[in-house]
Amino acid sequence: MRYVKVFMSPEDGDLHPAAENLADNPNVSRQAIQHLNLLNDGTAVTLSRLRGDRTELERILSETEDILRYDVSEAGDDLQAYIHFVPNATTLALMELTREHELVLDTPVEYNSDGSIRVSVIGQDDTVQKAIDHVPDNVRLELEQLSDYDPELRELSSLLTDRQREILDAAVEVGYYRVPRNATHEDIADLVGISTTTVGEHLRKIEARLLSEIAK
Repeated sequence: MRYVKVFMSPEDGDLHPAAENLADNPNVSRQAIQHLNLLNDGTAVTLSRLRGDRTELERILSETEDILRYDVSEAGDDLQAYIHFVPNATTLALMELTREHELVLDTPVEYNSDGSIRVSVIGQDDTVQKAIDHVPDNVRLELEQLSDYDPELRELSSLLTDRQREILDAAVEVGYYRVPRNATHEDIADLVGISTTTVGEHLRKIEARLLSEIAK
């Protein structure tokens, strides 16, 4: 099986049902889509992780036309939003690709600082290529990773909390683990919106957890 990770920038629409109203809102930011399912009636449900003002998020969701039902709860520093919605054409086409080509969507689907999303799928070589060839024309793809699927790597990732995975992904994105190193704790802190001291504490815990597991 193959593991494919891409940066996806839809020019028309987004996987999140309230994307247009959330994109430029300073009080709420999208972090990740943790689950996304297409239902038999053509509607979809998603569980999303966001950050910011709960009242503002609920206002946005209530005013978004294609959202049929929603529920927002608090989870530490984050907000969790369960949303039942009518998918736009772009979202529907992408979700049908995974079903048609028998691909597994590897969640979470993560939002990057520039508004693009990081999507990972798992599937057979031929089906992965066919799916890529049929991505809608209005979606720009940038390949980040193409490799054989290694379940042990996914198991390592599961040892981390959502917050730790977010910080580790940010560190990779800014080049903290490149040789030579291209980023500092400050660069990571600016990307995720926390202090440099907190970044350092998280990275030490992440590295200790992963290294101790690898050394077993």
